[in-house]
Amino acid sequence: MIELQGLDKPHKIFADYIEHEALEQFRSAMEQPFAVKGALMPDAHAGYSLPIGAVVATEDVVVPAWVGYDIGCGMCAVATTFSANEVRANAEKIFNEIYSRVPVGFNHMIHDATWLEQPESTSVAKAIFDKNGLKQLGTLGGGNHFIEVGTDHDDLVWIIIHSGSRNIGHSIATHYMKLASGTNKAKEGHYGFDVDSDNGKNYIKDLNFCLQFALENRKQMIHKVKDAIQQYANGFILDSTLINRNHNHAEEKDGLWIHRKGATHAEEGMMGVIPGNMRDGSFIVYGKGNPDSLWSSSHGAGRVLGRRQAKETLTFDEFETTMKNAGVVARVQTSTLDEAPMAYKNIFEVMDFQKDLVDVVRHVKPILNIKG
Repeated sequence: MIELQGLDKPHKIFADYIEHEALEQFRSAMEQPFAVKGALMPDAHAGYSLPIGAVVATEDVVVPAWVGYDIGCGMCAVATTFSANEVRANAEKIFNEIYSRVPVGFNHMIHDATWLEQPESTSVAKAIFDKNGLKQLGTLGGGNHFIEVGTDHDDLVWIIIHSGSRNIGHSIATHYMKLASGTNKAKEGHYGFDVDSDNGKNYIKDLNFCLQFALENRKQMIHKVKDAIQQYANGFILDSTLINRNHNHAEEKDGLWIHRKGATHAEEGMMGVIPGNMRDGSFIVYGKGNPDSLWSSSHGAGRVLGRRQAKETLTFDEFETTMKNAGVVARVQTSTLDEAPMAYKNIFEVMDFQKDLVDVVRHVKPILNIKG
């Protein structure tokens, strides 16, 4: 385990190597007077203000930049009764059907979606949502967001989705980062609000609004994917198996505010989903409630190559061959080269480093993968 020399606050780093930039970002955050304890997950890498894969506990302060722009970004997974053989036999058709039903990238819904139980928010969040919020529900986005249909060791078919609060969360986060920094720019600094201040209370209220928006977004996509599969296979989703675990949030625990930025909540017995890459699939896990990690685990494999670096370093032929050999139906194009499996850390090694944080229950290997 790495330990930061000269940092006299409790901290744990669950890795044998983390890039220098990420370590310095973490140190800088931990040196803030309101930061009391921290941890870095094995997938940690440099972000803005705080590394992706960082968890920091603060006293009486909430820091919007330590949650990030995609508030509530996270994972949903649900088991189904679909036949694995039917899904495999119709994978290409289901793949195309999902793309016809779920807008990806910058695409929105043509018609407004519905959201029956909208949580409370401030007038700021309401104004942002009222512009085009309903058109963003049930949409995937781009980057590392994905939809996967895959199977576990029992040939149980799972639907797994990684997405967040779309432009709604980004706009709300930008507003509060600007407010916290006291300028017209969302500075990459450690600017926070006292949780008892008006700004602090408003941010927390709108953060919770975004968490619920992101969950509703994922749920609506799950049902669209289910409808797509039902065109070619008999079955339904098992609602009781639904797991929702976001990895960009702040929450109060034992009088402290736990900021997770690219880290999965992992209380004892809490189910979670940790994705690897579009070749190796995802892990369904039970949390162990380790206080040294601030009750957290990794949120994925973590990037080893930045997006630009991946496109400059990796070859399309290598990407195509890797995915063909894996037998995964996916969008394998030069536009998704930055999402190639080789752009990420080895997920199996990452899972090894967090044996004290989670137990693996199921490994879901993809049949098909949808990217923006």
